[in-house]
Amino acid sequence: MESVVVFVVPFPAQGHLNQLLQFSCLISSYEIPTHFVGFQTHIQQAKSRNLQDMQKIQFHELPTPDFESPPPVQNSTSKFPTHLQPSFEASKQLHEPFSNLLHEFSNKVKRIVVIHDPLMSSVVQDVSSIPNAESYAFNCISAFTQFFSFWEAIGRPFPVEGMPKNLPSMEGCFSSEIMNFMAYQYEFMHYRSGDVFNSCRLIEGTYVDMLNKLEMNANKKQWSIGPILPDLTMVAGKDSRSRYKSLEWLDKQGPKSVLYISLDQRLQ
Repeated sequence: MESVVVFVVPFPAQGHLNQLLQFSCLISSYEIPTHFVGFQTHIQQAKSRNLQDMQKIQFHELPTPDFESPPPVQNSTSKFPTHLQPSFEASKQLHEPFSNLLHEFSNKVKRIVVIHDPLMSSVVQDVSSIPNAESYAFNCISAFTQFFSFWEAIGRPFPVEGMPKNLPSMEGCFSSEIMNFMAYQYEFMHYRSGDVFNSCRLIEGTYVDMLNKLEMNANKKQWSIGPILPDLTMVAGKDSRSRYKSLEWLDKQGPKSVLYISLDQRLQ
């Protein structure tokens, strides 16, 4: 009987799926059995990265349900990819097959750890009914953005010393449909045992600590374990340096001249 296995459940969007794939590669590199779960369509997208580290990951390709796949909205006033909303809604259907998978493994291993995107919280909710299982939310956004988004949303419950000035508003960043979807998913977040941030405590430790002060995170563990980035030398069969102008720019900078770069809406 294996002592522990890890199940990873990503949200079916590029920036979310890729981060959890990188995290899965990291976990599996320690010889921990790692299972990556999703619809067949999205698993195939993950495999197309062709990372050598993926060889240690076991993929569970669940049947993709039928859903509308409209083209992108041209000349939209919003930059949010609303045409992907049907696939987001379809992801809720992973709940039953994933629950069956968990119960199957719960009798074979001593401990199950589920790492999931917060937007897949409804899918992993049955973890709470399995005595030897626990779940952790992997947050794809920075701790900085996570904290200030919730702090603002719940009415600034306490003062923040040294609060940055002129923080840009999140208004207009999301469609009403995805806002409703997020609200639904966060109803199931109380089942989690803690949060994992793809960040560095040296840089964002202040905001990780302040997240602990929010009532919604009471008695929840908070970890910053990154930033987790792909090892470009491990991308099989590709010269990664020639693919990204941003990497060429970084290569030209002096030693210790770049502090932190994030593909976040607020932090660079």
